[in-house]
Amino acid sequence: MKTRRASSRELDNIDRNILRIIQREGRISFVELGERVGLSTTPCMERVRRLEREKFILGYGARLNPQKLEANLLVFVEISLESKSASIFDDFRRAVIKLPHVMECHLVSGDFDYLIKARISEMASYRKLLGDILLKLPGVRESKSYIVMEEIKETLDLIVPDEIERE
Repeated sequence: MKTRRASSRELDNIDRNILRIIQREGRISFVELGERVGLSTTPCMERVRRLEREKFILGYGARLNPQKLEANLLVFVEISLESKSASIFDDFRRAVIKLPHVMECHLVSGDFDYLIKARISEMASYRKLLGDILLKLPGVRESKSYIVMEEIKETLDLIVPDEIERE
C-alpha cells in the first residue's frame, strides 16, 4: 500500500511538527529531528527539503545579540509621504531597501504610510539616521519616532496551526 505524501496543498501532523521544531532549533540535526517527529533520517530529510522547495521554510539564521554589536537602540519610525502615487511608493521602496540599519519596513494603512524598525548604537546615531537619511528618502513629508525604552518580547516564531485551511 502506497502512503500518501502531503503536498503543498496540505500539511500532515509530522510536517507541522517539523516546522515547529525547525523554527525554534534551526541547527537541529536530521537524526535528532527525525527521532522527535517519529521518522528515520532519510524520510525526515526529504520532508524538510520538500518544505523548503514549497517555501514553507524560507531560510535559516542565527539571532545575534544587538548589545554586543553596538545596535542596542531600537527605534520605530512612522513615515508619511508627500503624495500617494505608484512612482513615489516605488522610489521610496527602492531607497529604503538599501539602508543597512533598517531591519523592517512595512507599508501600512492609517494615519501614515510606512512603519520602519531600525537598530542603531546610540541617540546621536539615530539623529543622523533620521535627519541625514530617512527624512531625505524620496517623497518623505514627515516622520514620527518611537524610541524603545525596554524590549518586552521579540520573536520571529509563527504559530503553526494544527490545520491549514485552503480555498
